[in-house]
Amino acid sequence: MKILMLGWEYPPHISGGLATACQGLVESLLKKGHEVLFLLPKAVKEMQSERFRSISASNVELPKKQDSITYPLLRKLIPNVDPTQIHNLSGDKYNFSGAYGPNLIEEVYWLGVVVSKLAKELEFDIIHAHDWLTFPAGIIAKEISRKPLVVHVHATAFDRSAKINREIYEIERQGMLVADKVMAVSNLTKKIIIDKYHIDAKKVITTYNGVKQKDISQNLDTSRFKEKIVTFLGRITYQKGPEYFIEAAEKVLKRDKNVRFVMAGKGDLMAEMIKIVAVKRLSSHFHFTGFLKGHEVDRMLAMTDVFVMPSISEPFGIAPLEAIQANIPVIISRQSGVAEVLPHAFIVDYWDTDSLSEAIYGLINHKSFAKMVKGLNRVTLQNLTWGHAAETVSSTYQSVA
Repeated sequence: MKILMLGWEYPPHISGGLATACQGLVESLLKKGHEVLFLLPKAVKEMQSERFRSISASNVELPKKQDSITYPLLRKLIPNVDPTQIHNLSGDKYNFSGAYGPNLIEEVYWLGVVVSKLAKELEFDIIHAHDWLTFPAGIIAKEISRKPLVVHVHATAFDRSAKINREIYEIERQGMLVADKVMAVSNLTKKIIIDKYHIDAKKVITTYNGVKQKDISQNLDTSRFKEKIVTFLGRITYQKGPEYFIEAAEKVLKRDKNVRFVMAGKGDLMAEMIKIVAVKRLSSHFHFTGFLKGHEVDRMLAMTDVFVMPSISEPFGIAPLEAIQANIPVIISRQSGVAEVLPHAFIVDYWDTDSLSEAIYGLINHKSFAKMVKGLNRVTLQNLTWGHAAETVSSTYQSVA
């Protein structure tokens, strides 16, 4: 089956969780014999192999005239963008940043315009759109090509912020309503889709993420610190619960000074978290690394003794799987999708910093206990592969083709 896949990230472009998920799924779909055309706003370079091709929307000439489908649909889906006011036009092409900047909604709009042209030129059997950023483009591709649309929900408006963005919510809802099938990364997300977006439960499929099988502990220098290392790895945003990590760190350090806490990532709450750490006088035991990727993440994990993900709302969460792969015991919030598939992880409510600090203290001070937890989690990980995810996705394709 030939798939037109739409995504905002694909390595090496913005190699966060979404990029990791897209790449892991694509590689496993290719192994199953599928062909993938992957369109993203801006690619570092376009890639092509026997059954895979990445397309940078920035390299596609815009249609020379409007059709009767695209602009009326975009006017309905994204009413706040004026197509006569183009900020990033470069000749006959739209110069996408491919980032999450101030013109994000405008870029989502123009990705839809680019897809309106490609949907007439490319041959494909099915459309697979990742997250709300590509839902308008997916809807347009479906309307023009009359091919089935599958939308893949990695997060919802209810996960990203305490205040719901109504514009994004409506884009998400329209994408799910129009789609032939909706894939959710966890049962937690599936419930939100059914209850909050009022989507028919029969068309929503849970498709768990996987993790690439690799050994990241070899040949890495981990001798920098003598203390135990407790790591938070992810965006420093409200959703990820960074303040609860700091509160737990404060409680642990009152009992054990032989610990360093690392917050690896960046985000809109980073400056505030640095200030909180300073006010609590934890700076000598607390480190902020900034954004890490690739080998930097591997090295950080190789130094880590305990991994913590205290998310307030986490649709899934690939990072704990990567930590388990690095033979690290993990503590995750009950409010995460990944808790559904990690029965041997420490699971606490994100707000319960007493339980979180107790779990951290126990794992860094009781080696035999930590060893047992690590062993059980490694066994669980064997079934959480992108190959398994690709099987579910392939079955979903077949059900609507």
